[in-house]
Amino acid sequence: MEGPLRKTAICAPTLASALGILLIAAGARQTPGDQKSETTAPRQQDWPVYGGSPENTRYTTLAEINRENVKQLAVAWSYDTGEEGGLQTSPLIVGGTLYGLTPTQKVFALDAATGNELWKFALGVVGSQPDRGLAYWSDGQDKRILVGVMNFLYALDASTGQPIPGFAKQGRIDLREDLGRTPATAQSIDLTSPGIVYRDLIIVGGRNPETLPAPPGDIRAYDVRTGRLRWSFHTIPHPGEFGYKTWPAQAWKTSGAANNWTGMALDPQRGIVYAPTGSAAFDFYGADRIGDDLFADCLIALDAETGKRIWHFQGVHHDLWDRDFPSPPALVTVKRDGKNVDAVVQTSKQGFVYLFDRANGRLLFPMEVRKYPSSPVPGERASATQPLPRRPAPFARQLLTEELLTNRTPAAHQWALEQFRKFRSNGQFVPFSVGSDTVIFPGFDGGAEWGGPAVDPETGIIYINSNDVAWTGALAPNTGKNSPRSIYLSQCGVCHGEKMTGSPPAMPSLVGVSSRLTATQISAVIKNGKGRMPGFPNLNQDQVSALIDYLMSGKSKELKGSAPLLAMKFRFTGYRKFLDPEGYPAVAPPWGTLNAIDLNTGEYVWKIPFGEYPELAAQGQTDTGTENYGGPIVTAGGLLFIGATNFDKKFRAYDKSTGQLLWEAALPFSGNATPASYEVNGRQFVVIAAGGGKDPKSRSGGVYVAFAVPDEPSRSRQ
Repeated sequence: MEGPLRKTAICAPTLASALGILLIAAGARQTPGDQKSETTAPRQQDWPVYGGSPENTRYTTLAEINRENVKQLAVAWSYDTGEEGGLQTSPLIVGGTLYGLTPTQKVFALDAATGNELWKFALGVVGSQPDRGLAYWSDGQDKRILVGVMNFLYALDASTGQPIPGFAKQGRIDLREDLGRTPATAQSIDLTSPGIVYRDLIIVGGRNPETLPAPPGDIRAYDVRTGRLRWSFHTIPHPGEFGYKTWPAQAWKTSGAANNWTGMALDPQRGIVYAPTGSAAFDFYGADRIGDDLFADCLIALDAETGKRIWHFQGVHHDLWDRDFPSPPALVTVKRDGKNVDAVVQTSKQGFVYLFDRANGRLLFPMEVRKYPSSPVPGERASATQPLPRRPAPFARQLLTEELLTNRTPAAHQWALEQFRKFRSNGQFVPFSVGSDTVIFPGFDGGAEWGGPAVDPETGIIYINSNDVAWTGALAPNTGKNSPRSIYLSQCGVCHGEKMTGSPPAMPSLVGVSSRLTATQISAVIKNGKGRMPGFPNLNQDQVSALIDYLMSGKSKELKGSAPLLAMKFRFTGYRKFLDPEGYPAVAPPWGTLNAIDLNTGEYVWKIPFGEYPELAAQGQTDTGTENYGGPIVTAGGLLFIGATNFDKKFRAYDKSTGQLLWEAALPFSGNATPASYEVNGRQFVVIAAGGGKDPKSRSGGVYVAFAVPDEPSRSRQ
């Protein structure tokens, strides 16, 4: 798919099993006890789970909004949180109430039909991390919102937003505890994606640092009523556990991450939870974790009741490239040899689609095991082989060559060519070297990202939005000195680079930070994190003060009386997005795509560029595609809804069968969140959180916008 993009339609999609369709519908139906008799009450359908249903298909059976009337869509209501900072939240809708989060992670409830605020509650913790959603649990009488705010998991009364006193300690669990690392207050973990509810359990992962020290990425289940820990799965195995021998003997005490940061999917009938995991810390140099490093970079099927492993698949052995599984999987039923097979599908940053039998992990498309070069870095031992799916074809380009450099202008092309000839570009799984940059394509942000795909259970077609931009990276020796600069390079330089220039907007420049922030503000960011940056509670006050002084003055003196940080022999020189001098990707378009793939056959149904730069579009450079974060939803009305694009602030609806754009609307900020769809009083709504924050030229905010077809007074909604 590396040539010009062409739309191609494939007819006669295979129907999923009737059971699969019923399961999806069940995941989106009204919670028991909350709805009156169907003969007397208006129609109502919820979106009660992150991803629409436990199976995480992002699919709704609603069809009031369809191909014929989608052009009539208009704003039904909007709700401005009054905060800046951006939003990635996909709200929940239960019983006519919408539950969401503000950019600082206040929790609120709205009338889902009007957008009127019912309650808003500040939990006393100012959130500075992304927060992509919430979870809901009810036993019919007791109704709870389970939400992560930084390192805490709260249980709130769904009617009032007040913490439930009998849950853990005063209504919240501190996720830094129960990880086997002390002191708990020095651990860094944040719940940026919501947990998933199974019976009376809330199952969570968490976001961990990508540098050392970092706590392990244990997957944990808590009693939804009491907050008591019920089980924990060690993603860095302890002695005697499966996978222990894929690490050095003591690694379970010192290594970190291998965490589920992006969310999970659940098969409620089988009682299986499917959890993808990220890379182990440190991301790019693994001399302290020689081996395959199970269960980093895995899709793990766990018994939801006990946490016992049923099966797993590791997508990257001994990851040296930060190639996490970046999105929650989705459950779907596909056809194989004329039979229905219940499957789980997982997307990757590399642009791969993996499809497994969800009961036993059997691969449903062929896999190739390919040999790769060894690492030239002392102490490192890269895996000799890596698995690559042979089908479907990758949805992002795999190898950057001179022919794929930008031609936006002759000057931009010449600049890109000169830079590219300094890089190593040999495709996937080429280990980094010291002193020379290696191309990562697609980049560190994918390919696929946390927004995740949508799957249509009626056809078995998966819809994936993808980034298609190159990044570069390299290693450098660590000095080993106990100085503020050494702390900066080991803890901060991974993202902000050796010269503090960063890779805006996701990784902002720190050059001149003293003119923008006070020492107190910098201290708060170091301790608590912000945006993509985790907090660093492991740094003591002397180290924080010295680091602040270095950031503000550039001066670095040896720290006395303070133990040096655990430092790897080599460090990463920083994430570098390959952009031309005007800030556009230095590779040829498309820079973002939207893809439809038939999971029954592995064939593409259609593929289109996705997103625009408004200033380039005004010059006639349309269909460039752009980076995009946030995912799609798909409907029985024949539509695919998605925001996601970073720069054009548009919310779009496509014909799910052909990829034809049917409708678009401008949002107040970019909609970098996954939408939701629901029905109240017989009327279908589509809602998206618009917060922006990805475009350095635009402001950020926090507004929820709901769309519907204008109501007709004569139309019955009974």
